[in-house]
Amino acid sequence: MTIESLKKSYRSGELTPRDVVKKTLGKIEEHGDNPIWIYILSEAELEPYLKRLESCEPSSLPLYGVPFAIKDNIDLADVATTAACKEYSYVPSKSAYVVELLIEAGAIPIGKTNLDQFATGLVGTRSPYGACQNSINPEYISGGSSSGSAISVALDMVAFSLGTDTAGSGRVPAAFNNLVGLKPSKGVLSTSGVVPACRSLDCVSIFANTTEDTRVVFDVAANFDEADAYSREMPQTQKSASSYFNFAVPYEEQLKFFGDDEAQLLFKKAVENFEAMGGKAVSVDFSPMLEAANLLYYGPWVSERYVALKEMIETQPESFLDVTREIVNSGKTKSAEDYFEAEYKLKAYKRQADLALKGMEFALTPTTGTIYTIEQINANPIELNTNLGYYTNFMNLLDFSAYAVPAGFRSNNLPFGVTLFSGAFEDRKLMDIGERYLRGVK
Repeated sequence: MTIESLKKSYRSGELTPRDVVKKTLGKIEEHGDNPIWIYILSEAELEPYLKRLESCEPSSLPLYGVPFAIKDNIDLADVATTAACKEYSYVPSKSAYVVELLIEAGAIPIGKTNLDQFATGLVGTRSPYGACQNSINPEYISGGSSSGSAISVALDMVAFSLGTDTAGSGRVPAAFNNLVGLKPSKGVLSTSGVVPACRSLDCVSIFANTTEDTRVVFDVAANFDEADAYSREMPQTQKSASSYFNFAVPYEEQLKFFGDDEAQLLFKKAVENFEAMGGKAVSVDFSPMLEAANLLYYGPWVSERYVALKEMIETQPESFLDVTREIVNSGKTKSAEDYFEAEYKLKAYKRQADLALKGMEFALTPTTGTIYTIEQINANPIELNTNLGYYTNFMNLLDFSAYAVPAGFRSNNLPFGVTLFSGAFEDRKLMDIGERYLRGVK
């Protein structure tokens, strides 16, 4: 299911939005044993969206009749937002700003998807609603925290979905389910109506099957929100990709694959494919990025998670999963002194990172060094989750835009992915380069 294929079917009269919604609900029922969804809209709740589309021409709306999924830490009017915690649940009277824009453009919200509780994790197993299973092999993790959002696209239930990305949640599930995942520049997609994880770092992300679908959704959703203090406008003029370019890769000794030899070979092949496109790989020191990554959970930014959930964790600590409670509580003891010391370090890392990437069109890393089974994660939840964030945790702290794309399969058919990243507001450039790469490897 892609936006373009739906548009063609609508224009020809081969399908109607009702037909597509019916098929979508059938697909959801087929995979009912996988806890992808926390809430699915009823026929009565879907009716107003369908009625409205019946009075419109398919060509009049960029997302006419396109079904999409919403991570359940993002508000949809009159539907409970749980953030995967029933005790936290509330029913918003209006949708998140981004959701409103997508619905105005003709998209149909199908429901709210499962996630690692309070968006705390990269695994997809930390939910009282159940551990989401990988769309290709159910023994493996789906990636998180935007687990259900990614799987709903990978299993062709919806054409695109919304996730959130603070530490990698919009990229890791893309890699594990053979999707593209856009982590926009901070503030370009409004976070009004989004349950905060780290308010100063949170991004709304997009999962899709194709770059073209991602572009269409991004063009609708990237709209300045005056009500969001963290909202930023995309510049009118944006950088375009060069035909011949330098791109950065980490020093060999800084690459980690955690024993996954096939992932190592697939990354090497991806580098070769970018070089075949006209690129030149330049090894650079990734120390500033890796040092910054350590600040996300071990520095004072974890206090933002505590601040966002302070009342609940103090009064109803039993409502949190053990691992979530441990992470959130770790932010309680951070001091102002801790914050400013870390802030000074981060400024230095940002300067060093920008200098390291000077003259580079983008940087390229694995999205993750490896993938784990659900059983492995359950046995060692903290360490293995940390491993998954090795290439992702620094991105928002250092104000980069990022685009995750598929980069081949292991012998067991599990996908591998790479991530392109660059400075803020270079989202469209990254999508252009990513698409050129994907066309070249097909």
